[in-house]
Amino acid sequence: MEFRGAFTALVTPFSGGEVDEDRYRALIEWQIEQGIHGLVPCGTTGESATLSHAEHKRVIRICVEQVKGRIPVLAGAGSNNTREAVDLTREAKDAGADGALLITPYYNKPTQHGLVEHFAAIAAEVALPFVVYNVPSRTSVNVLPETLVKIKKRVPQVVGVKEATGNLTQISDIIEYCGPDFAVLSGDDFTVLPTLAVGGMGVISVVSNIVPGMMAGMCNAFFAGDLPKARELHYRMAPLCRGMFLETNPVPAKTALGWMGRLGFETRLPMVEMLPANQDKLRAILAAAGLV
Repeated sequence: MEFRGAFTALVTPFSGGEVDEDRYRALIEWQIEQGIHGLVPCGTTGESATLSHAEHKRVIRICVEQVKGRIPVLAGAGSNNTREAVDLTREAKDAGADGALLITPYYNKPTQHGLVEHFAAIAAEVALPFVVYNVPSRTSVNVLPETLVKIKKRVPQVVGVKEATGNLTQISDIIEYCGPDFAVLSGDDFTVLPTLAVGGMGVISVVSNIVPGMMAGMCNAFFAGDLPKARELHYRMAPLCRGMFLETNPVPAKTALGWMGRLGFETRLPMVEMLPANQDKLRAILAAAGLV
């Protein structure tokens, strides 16, 4: 299974404090209709940190069931507890996911050697392709390019990385050190096109929750060699990307989807509604893009 192109880090719709399965299935179906290349349930954008284990497993199963093999499903299954990550990864495999997105352990602040051992331990228990999720802004740990080389050699199941540093030097180093077949996926919507330009394979995106066709279209244009079209879409999405981070993800994305009629806005504490001033800014951005 190749992880290439635009993957949406799906929000998890809630209603009355519970997972809204009907809205979730409808959102997945719309994403596929719009041409998205893959889906990521239970990532940061899916509020995985506030899902119970039972909910986490159910959300992945719903996604796999609804997709029906039409596009890849890369299931969020990581944890700062290695044993917990093994359990979630096993469940993702049992549900039929095509791969697991495994965040680096957060809060614990492991050493680089500890990171290698963490992924090796998961691989020893579960045979499934893994994509490492490197997001130092949330975990306080940066997987260095040299460490990814060690992980790749030790754990052949690790086929790529979601690189959310926004650091193009680091991204270039990873591609240089790990080779062109290692799937470097941008985890930063602002730098998708530059990442593709240096050899990246795609993106795991927040903004594609609201414009899946546009993000997929940019990747398609780039892969087809149509750089002017890819550049045009990059700049069309730039204000939307800023809008998605006016406050902490996924609050702006859920707010936008609510205004677009895709779901009812509901998050779980400690995530709360956007400040009114930021709502005004977001609505203006969406209106300019013709989304509301």
